[in-house]
Amino acid sequence: MHSRSETFVSPVSPFNQMAVDLRLGPSTQGSSRRERHNPCARGSSYVAVPNDTIAADLAQPLSQARFPVLLEKASSAEGIMNRIGSRCLSVLVLLAAGTLAACKCNSGNRPTGTIEKKYYAAGPWAPITVSAGVYCCDSQNHKFDLYYPTNLGANGFLHPIITWGNGTAGKASNVAYFLNHLASWGFVIIATEDAFTGSGQTILDAANFLVQANSDSSSVFYRKLNTSQIGAVGASQGAGGAANALIKSAGTIKTAIPIELPAHMWCTLGPDCLDTHNLTSGSVFFIDGSSDILISPPNQPPGVTGLESIEAYYNAVPAGVPKLKGTLICPNHNDITGQPDCLTAMPPCVNGVYGYLGYPTAWLMDRLQGDTYAHGAFVNGTGEIFSETRNWEYVASNI
Repeated sequence: MHSRSETFVSPVSPFNQMAVDLRLGPSTQGSSRRERHNPCARGSSYVAVPNDTIAADLAQPLSQARFPVLLEKASSAEGIMNRIGSRCLSVLVLLAAGTLAACKCNSGNRPTGTIEKKYYAAGPWAPITVSAGVYCCDSQNHKFDLYYPTNLGANGFLHPIITWGNGTAGKASNVAYFLNHLASWGFVIIATEDAFTGSGQTILDAANFLVQANSDSSSVFYRKLNTSQIGAVGASQGAGGAANALIKSAGTIKTAIPIELPAHMWCTLGPDCLDTHNLTSGSVFFIDGSSDILISPPNQPPGVTGLESIEAYYNAVPAGVPKLKGTLICPNHNDITGQPDCLTAMPPCVNGVYGYLGYPTAWLMDRLQGDTYAHGAFVNGTGEIFSETRNWEYVASNI
């Protein structure tokens, strides 16, 4: 094994291409169609806006409070449009809102708080070894990618485990900067190469692989892991998968960080769609970006029921489970793939990975390494994250 670093240029995934290139499904006869210039989107220059009435509405200032009104107009614009067509129109409204919100961003998400700054910096365990596709396999026969400190087990340290969940059609190398950063803080990261991780099973399989490796005298990980301290982290579909893995683990996984968790309307997994009412043990930190209104909206629009926002997912977690949520100001659905900026990231990306380094690392240090200094960032009302209003909004905690 050897240490190496990678910069990966990724194509647009099918999930994100849908968001960028969405078109109306059923017939749009009788409606006019405009191409509205979008100065903020990285993956597309235009947003298609059907119907003059909706287009006129979109020319006005947009806020989440106005979404239900706009959605009602979008749905009634075509009396013969079926449910799928109505959903497409709704998505177009939300997409326009998200891209206009991104225009207001002027922060690079660099940390401002003392605690956040500490964990934003690289940790003491660099350099990092990357092992791609060497170890096998999860229950669906996918190999694993690993990121871990090269000086594994130095001074008798037992490394906590992080199991990563890919977004739709994604791979661990898409988030290599983020995973290397976590590894620099003493975590051993394992990522299934499964590109559809929403059920959480292959994410849990990956964690169990390392638990077994810790007892295998032929493994490089032999007696070097803290198998009682395991976390799950994932983005997009993998965000739901990470939380599902925690639920399925029966206590093996102690905490989860779902990043850019899609609203329930996007889930096609049936009974495997995440229901956070079932998250009855461990702890969870929900993170989304303020520009990701299309897929992972921070707040539940009035009159909308179900798990259709980070707010709704958070509120559904039982009160006895430690939980935290926060919205990063500016990032969109794929800023987590920054390396570290958006130059080689998957679109849409506004700033890059910067905002996802500090507090997520601090959370894992608190939850899996007993770091009391990191814990101070998250205490309800007085924690540092509550005062960091330059980069964070809609923060809530029961800690």
